[in-house]
Amino acid sequence: MKVIWSKESLRQLIEIENHISKDSPERAVKFINKSIERAEKAKDYPYKGRIVPEFLMNEIREVFEKTYRIIYRISEKQIEVLTVFEGLQLLKSVDK
Repeated sequence: MKVIWSKESLRQLIEIENHISKDSPERAVKFINKSIERAEKAKDYPYKGRIVPEFLMNEIREVFEKTYRIIYRISEKQIEVLTVFEGLQLLKSVDK
């Protein structure tokens, strides 16, 4: 099983990195790397992540890195990271 990132999730990672790097470029790179590692671990145990409460669908799960939510969709052959955002925000929509 492989992990792929949607264009939206990659755009969000860049925005997060830019935001954090205003205070500390080193911390920003470290955070992004940890977020990527966290999402990549989902391929080993895809159902370990929490079911996203906004959808209550077994194949849409999330893991956390610090206060950020990493939302992914499980399919037979891959895990697609759909979105990454600060956990205090509400999830607006996920491309189903």
